[in-house]
Amino acid sequence: MKLDMLVKLYDLPDNIPGLKELKKQGILIKRALPVDKHRIIEFIKDTFSKGWASECDTCFSNKPVTCFIAVKEKKIIGFACYDATARNFFGPMGITYTYRGKGIGRVLLLKCLLSMKEAEYAYAIIGCVDDAVEFYHKTVNAIIIDDSFPGIFSRMISAE
Repeated sequence: MKLDMLVKLYDLPDNIPGLKELKKQGILIKRALPVDKHRIIEFIKDTFSKGWASECDTCFSNKPVTCFIAVKEKKIIGFACYDATARNFFGPMGITYTYRGKGIGRVLLLKCLLSMKEAEYAYAIIGCVDDAVEFYHKTVNAIIIDDSFPGIFSRMISAE
C-alpha cells in the first residue's frame, strides 16, 4: 500500500556518508543543469515513467533546480527530485537497475533533503512510498503519515 512519510530535516547531519566512496567509483552526484533538461527527462521517461518525467520537468522551473542526478562516464544512472508535485515533497527518485544497491539512492536522497534543510524547510514529506518504507526509515528516520494515501495524488486525472 502506498503512503506518505515525514522526515525531520533539522535532525539530519550535514554530512553525506558514501559520497566520497561513490566518487572513487567514478559516480558523481550533482545538481541538474537546465541545459541537460531534455536528456534527464528522456532518461526518466524511458527508464521509469512518463509521470515521473512530468514531475521532474517541473523541477527545472525552480531556482535553484530541484533535481539531482547520478552520473557515471557522462551517462545518467539515477535521479532524485524535490518540490516537484508539491512544495516540501521529496520525490520521485530512481536508480537504473544495474546500479541499485550501491548507495546511490541514499546519497541522492540526502542531497535533496539537505538542500531542503538549507532552504529552511523543517520537515519533508516523502510522497507515495510503496515498498521502500524500511529504506526511508533506516536512512533518514522517516515515519509513516497515517491515512496519507492518495493525498495530493488524489487530484490526478488518471493513473499510469
